[in-house]
Amino acid sequence: MTGMLASVNSLQEARLALDAEVDIIDLKQPSKGALGALEIDLINTIVNAINGDCPISATIGDLPMQPDRVFKAVDDMVNTGVDYVKIGFFPGGDWLATLQKLHSYTDIWQQQRSGLIAVLFADTKPDFAILSTLKNSGFKGVMLDTMDKQKGSLTKVMTLSTITKFVNLTRQYQLLCGLAGSLKADDIAKLMPLNPDYLGFRGALCEQHDRTARLSRSALIKIKHSIKPATI
Repeated sequence: MTGMLASVNSLQEARLALDAEVDIIDLKQPSKGALGALEIDLINTIVNAINGDCPISATIGDLPMQPDRVFKAVDDMVNTGVDYVKIGFFPGGDWLATLQKLHSYTDIWQQQRSGLIAVLFADTKPDFAILSTLKNSGFKGVMLDTMDKQKGSLTKVMTLSTITKFVNLTRQYQLLCGLAGSLKADDIAKLMPLNPDYLGFRGALCEQHDRTARLSRSALIKIKHSIKPATI
């Protein structure tokens, strides 16, 4: 069954998402980029307030793929107690060296109950061969997102057949699968038949569909019911 991930940037928004019974509360600061990070103190506050009532993921920010820098950001995030740490695989940098650095600690982080989630960006035409390496590096899952939010939703920048290939490969490698990237309500019917583990939203949940605006309770409920109708 496909769940709903809702990205929030404050304790107030996190409580709105919790009240809407989303499946994952995702901590992110949209004004700071595709995967902008919240301040560690704020993340600690939100994690303590939610108190295990809903799984929480958090991004480490739009960082270059530099092993030491990514490692420190991940370690800091794990120490907040979030369930999942999302790492953006941006173009350039040294992906393999970064994965090797992270792999040395994935078992320890999992003992602290934090799994690593890789985020690939559809508009950068990622090579899905990296999924095998992610699995071997101890990652828990992978999300397909978009880096340039001005290009439209995931289904606009990548064909449905390619998205289907991605989902099938995540299943083959037994990785959690998330689909995101400026998703709108009308993307749900296109993506649900693929059976991803999660669909991720931000802009569609906000006032005026502006990802940097405040979360809208009515928009949250609308998307939630589109994924899981109230009659179920």
